[in-house]
Amino acid sequence: MLELNKVVIERGGRALFAPLSFSAAGGVLVRVAGVNGAGKTTLLRALAGLTSVESGTIHWLRKVSPHKNSRTSIFIGHSNGMKDALTARETWAYNEGVDGNFVTDAEIEAALHKMGVASLIDRRVGTLSQGQKKRVALSRLFSSSAANAAWLLDEPFVALDAATQILLAQHVSAALARGALVVLTSHQAIDIVAERVLEIELTPWKRGDA
Repeated sequence: MLELNKVVIERGGRALFAPLSFSAAGGVLVRVAGVNGAGKTTLLRALAGLTSVESGTIHWLRKVSPHKNSRTSIFIGHSNGMKDALTARETWAYNEGVDGNFVTDAEIEAALHKMGVASLIDRRVGTLSQGQKKRVALSRLFSSSAANAAWLLDEPFVALDAATQILLAQHVSAALARGALVVLTSHQAIDIVAERVLEIELTPWKRGDA
């Protein structure tokens, strides 16, 4: 379960959006909307612990997991969290290792295969197209550790062809059905099946506003 209480995030001394409070449990799809520059990406980074908040609190309330090193969340943003000098295989091992998780070559290959990029496993990330990079990054959602984490997805359908968009939407829908919490931003009208949807609209705000 995720709980935000009067969260304010600033950039350059300016609050990006009005104080934000909401809670969402497993199985909920949280759609974050707002104009460009409203702070959607920054909010997801804050949820992932990559950006600090000016005020308010963010709490991840979770059940005790049998997986000792299971991550609280997995964040996939515009940069895809990859370094150009590493191969797809090395990127996987690095990202999992940061969270203390060991991943086998077989698991990496299986996940890449599901996103149609298994042949790229030993290609340097810097040599991949934007669409290929996106699919390699999103393949992490098929990892065993991702099954026990909340998914924070920033424009996940950008640079994907129609067939891959459908595949990803189905995978997100299946995760929600299993009780995962998914927070995403998207300018594209992609059909995701969710029993519960929470719409969050980020609105501009200045200190002193009511």
